[in-house]
Amino acid sequence: MIRSALPLAVFILMVGLLGYGLSLDPKVVPSPLIDKPAPVFSLPMLEDPARRLSTADMNGRIWVLNVWASWCVSCRAEHEVITKLAGRNLVTVVGLNYKDKSDDATRWLEQFGNPYATSVIDIDGRVGIDWGVYGVPETFVIDADGMIKYKHIGPVTHESLEQKIMPILEELLG
Repeated sequence: MIRSALPLAVFILMVGLLGYGLSLDPKVVPSPLIDKPAPVFSLPMLEDPARRLSTADMNGRIWVLNVWASWCVSCRAEHEVITKLAGRNLVTVVGLNYKDKSDDATRWLEQFGNPYATSVIDIDGRVGIDWGVYGVPETFVIDADGMIKYKHIGPVTHESLEQKIMPILEELLG
């Protein structure tokens, strides 16, 4: 009796887990980096590769890191929203150009506009890995102490900017 009930119980458990998994929002992926120090980097700037930007340069500042690439269709979709955020001049918006060719990235910014105070080049994606990037675009909010306060996976929409990112920035700005 138990032998015949065991496969049925396993099947019911698997169906339940599948149903639960399908009900989750795929954009809500808990990040182990929230409330942890931002991973350290020092990368060349897209506009002048002889100059570098590091996380240490951002000490004492509230800032947003937007991971993007010229080959990323979703990055183009969110570009207007990132431009709107940068245009508010509340915080520094830094681009992390991810696994991209510098010439392509420069042309893309010339074509669509450059919302970033600067973009840094992560040609091999190693910094992206340190930051737990699953894919582009992704956006991080970092406080003045260098702690990651929020991670947004996928394109930032007007709704997510106003309902999630702006309240966090407003709280940090006090």
